[in-house]
Amino acid sequence: MLPGAVIGWDLSAALALGNALGVPPLAMAELLPVIEAVMVRKLNEELAANGAPGFRP
Repeated sequence: MLPGAVIGWDLSAALALGNALGVPPLAMAELLPVIEAVMVRKLNEELAANGAPGFRP
């Protein structure tokens, strides 16, 4: 995380969590990058809307 912005997820942790939950690796490989991109964008929009300290659009 940059000051006031999210740049990505720890995908190794997300893969480990998916594995622990029994999610097939192929499904994780297909879905996690797409989910990560949307969540990063939405989190940064939320930070910008709430005047996150250090956020510069």
